[in-house]
Amino acid sequence: VSVNDSGTNGARRGLHHGPAVASPNTSATSSLPSASCSIDESYKYVFLPVCYSLTFLFSLTLNSVVLLRSCRSNGGGRRWNTSLIYMVNLATTDLMYGLSLPFLVASYVLRDRWVFGDFMCRLVRFLFYFNLYCSIFFLTCISVHRYLGICHPMRTITLESKRVVKGTCALVWVVVFVLTCPIFRFAQTGVCGNRTGDLYGDWYMNCWDDAIDKEFAEYVPYGIVLHLLGFFVPFVIIAWCYSHVVRTIFRTLRSPPSSYSHYIRRRRKSIKTILTITLLFALCFLPFHVTRTLFLLLRRGQLGGCNAMKAVSICYKVTRPLASCNAWLNALLYFLTGDKGAPCCWGAERTVHRDRRSGSLWWPLTILTFPANRRVRIS
Repeated sequence: VSVNDSGTNGARRGLHHGPAVASPNTSATSSLPSASCSIDESYKYVFLPVCYSLTFLFSLTLNSVVLLRSCRSNGGGRRWNTSLIYMVNLATTDLMYGLSLPFLVASYVLRDRWVFGDFMCRLVRFLFYFNLYCSIFFLTCISVHRYLGICHPMRTITLESKRVVKGTCALVWVVVFVLTCPIFRFAQTGVCGNRTGDLYGDWYMNCWDDAIDKEFAEYVPYGIVLHLLGFFVPFVIIAWCYSHVVRTIFRTLRSPPSSYSHYIRRRRKSIKTILTITLLFALCFLPFHVTRTLFLLLRRGQLGGCNAMKAVSICYKVTRPLASCNAWLNALLYFLTGDKGAPCCWGAERTVHRDRRSGSLWWPLTILTFPANRRVRIS
């Protein structure tokens, strides 16, 4: 079995150790000659184009609005605070991710035929993963930003300056580029055949998502490292940061003064918001990376057999759109959680004083909000 963006098609690989067994079959049913295993993939030609088309529309609309509002805020004389800098970078990479999807939609509508040439194949595959992992890394930066703002507020004043945040964002772009640039080498077009319908015996160009059969053994270690550094390590960091933030908020709920009852409500809402963020992040990215890791190992012949390949192949295709959804869920959370309340862990006087110094304490517990909507202006 081999993978294009949906996870299969192209020349086929048997589930065994040793050289790959290639066949011209790239039909809706994936044949595994050496294991007598067939995987029905006909559903992907409807399911994936629909999911990616919706992701493209939502991502383009929501992230464009976020970026437009950010630019208007800056043009109106309001300086960007550290929170908004992260927001602009996150929205930019999510927008770029969405813009890479129409090429994949066209490929699926044409039943895996790639008509855009080898360079565009490499570029689209690269942009797909580059922006996916940029989004994950920026979400990780945001979680650390919230952790510092809530658990170590005084340290945040020096560590979260605009210069530091801009440098962090630039570093993210560079690190993710280095992490994903090997995709330019592995992703490529290849000649495939089709055994179904009127196109029996025809050959066409397919855009490989991972690597051709003769290079697949080299790709697997890289793919595993990409998953570890690109997702699993950031996921551990995000879970650790948010668990400490929630624990800190819970401590502030013990015997509070009655005059701060409205802050108590905001603290509880902040906990729900943080839990929602963490769960959505896990839902979007964890199933995709687990199933893709298993899929790579199965294709390499290091795990399981035909039944395992069938189950993982289906799960892998279903979880790809889940990962794509995060490209517009980030912006949607910005709109849904824009209730502009004060931070949960400080009183009003300290909040105003803190906001004047760094302009970032509103950020940690409300998702990507703008100063223009505040009762207390953040400078």
